[in-house]
Amino acid sequence: MSDLSREPGSIIRYPDYEKLKAEVEKLRTELSMLVLERDELLLVQCRNIETAYMLNIGGLEYRAYETECTIARLKRKVALIQARMNRQEDVVLPKIEATLDKEFAEFQQQLNERLDKMNAAIERSRGAVSTREETLELKKLYRAVVKYLHPDLRPDLSGAKIKLFYNAVKAYENGDLNGLRIISAMVVQPTLPDSQPDGPALMAKEKERLKKLLETVKKRIREIKSEYPYTMKALLQSEEKIEERKKELQSRILELEDALVAYREKIAEMLRDQ
Repeated sequence: MSDLSREPGSIIRYPDYEKLKAEVEKLRTELSMLVLERDELLLVQCRNIETAYMLNIGGLEYRAYETECTIARLKRKVALIQARMNRQEDVVLPKIEATLDKEFAEFQQQLNERLDKMNAAIERSRGAVSTREETLELKKLYRAVVKYLHPDLRPDLSGAKIKLFYNAVKAYENGDLNGLRIISAMVVQPTLPDSQPDGPALMAKEKERLKKLLETVKKRIREIKSEYPYTMKALLQSEEKIEERKKELQSRILELEDALVAYREKIAEMLRDQ
């Protein structure tokens, strides 16, 4: 019997539909694993690497950068004082300091951000350490949530379910195993479209969308591994390299502090001439 002779409303069976359905499910599984890898890198590994880096080296780096900023400010202060002296104007230090505050606001913000990272690393180091079994369960639950609630995998999710997904991300980030257990228990296996006449076309479209997403996530994983803090992983695995970096920073700080003294003496000398 030809398709034209079928009764209206009857379901047409497409031989390639089940194959497409299986391919889409395979892509979703692969994508969920890659998303888990990406989030594991961003939310766990990179944070742990940065915490270790900040605790080992971050304090010295902050001190060196703070001294560099102070020297840059003093150097600019010398220039402002000299300009007023050249114009035979009174050197009003409060006005000069106000000008410097504006000019160096961005440097101060960067210093504050570094200090915030340092404090975050200290706080993170005080957190409870999960057991291996808890870590494995956390990953397993999170992967299940990703597979069924990630907006990229399930573009038709309601706003409430998207919010639930982001709560799961937060739970995973914080190592909240009980919270992730609750969210995982709420996840229901979504159904794929029935094999209606437009089913194969929709499934083929979904297949292409998922393939593009796979490449996007793979690219992001490569980027994460090429950026700070992940690039510090090799350094932190070597006590020798850590000590070498510390010595470099300590030597740099001594040089900067000498320069700092010289600029302060220069300013004091200029003000005595007033």
